[in-house]
Amino acid sequence: MTPPNYFGNIDFVVGEVVEKTLKISLLMDLYGPLLTDKQRDVLDQYYNLDLSLSEIAENQKTSRQGVHDIVRRTYNNLIDYEDKLNLLEKLIKKEKVKKRLIKELTSKNYDLNNITKQINEL
Repeated sequence: MTPPNYFGNIDFVVGEVVEKTLKISLLMDLYGPLLTDKQRDVLDQYYNLDLSLSEIAENQKTSRQGVHDIVRRTYNNLIDYEDKLNLLEKLIKKEKVKKRLIKELTSKNYDLNNITKQINEL
């Protein structure tokens, strides 16, 4: 008899958390210069260093609620920037085109029209 699964599909949940953290890290790389030093520092500690809100509050000499507000507002700012500028979306599209081009070029069957078309997509 198999034990009951109280956690549902844990791989799916873990995958979503990792995907969100990766997305935030990429957005921080792209839009970090638009953030204040404090916003960058708090998000870096929270998402990249995986510190708790309490640990960050102690480092920042502020309240846990204050840190939570900074994380929430800054996260929303990054999403807002991406919604308006689409830099991450464009970067991902370029990477996909590069991979397709590399695959096309490494195969022995060069299709110059297809390669030219993909280059123009960049």
